Amino acid sequence: MKITAQEEYGLRCLLQLARVPKGQLVSVREIAEKEGLSAAYVEKLLRLLSRAGLVHSVRGVKGGYTLNRPASQLTLGETIQALGRLETTDHICRSFTGNEVACVHFTNCGIRSVWSGLTAYIQGFLNKTTLDTLLDNEYEVSERLGKRLGVIGN
Repeated sequence: MKITAQEEYGLRCLLQLARVPKGQLVSVREIAEKEGLSAAYVEKLLRLLSRAGLVHSVRGVKGGYTLNRPASQLTLGETIQALGRLETTDHICRSFTGNEVACVHFTNCGIRSVWSGLTAYIQGFLNKTTLDTLLDNEYEVSERLGKRLGVIGN
């Protein structure tokens, strides 16, 4: 799975909004300073998130951004979808054709099932993980997600 800068930074912007009390606005400048990003880039990311219905903007001197729904109702899946896309099996198969126009294994490929399974698993994980899951410290987030994945606490 490939994560782009846009997806990483957009998620970080959403988490900044998720950390403030409901209804409180956060300015582009505040987010940019806290995340070490340019205000122009943060504005671009928030515009994408706004178009997807994840955040709401309020214009004016005292304006800013807020989440459209509680962090417990916003998933990483819809965040990634708003900011980019998860690479699909079709994309993977079209990208690695060797010297041919199409992959020589296009009609019968054992590897495709691996990419399909991984893609489905990752998408399911992202769709079940809400923003509020990521608001604790790193250790607690790691423990919680590890248990869910069956990696910790068996």
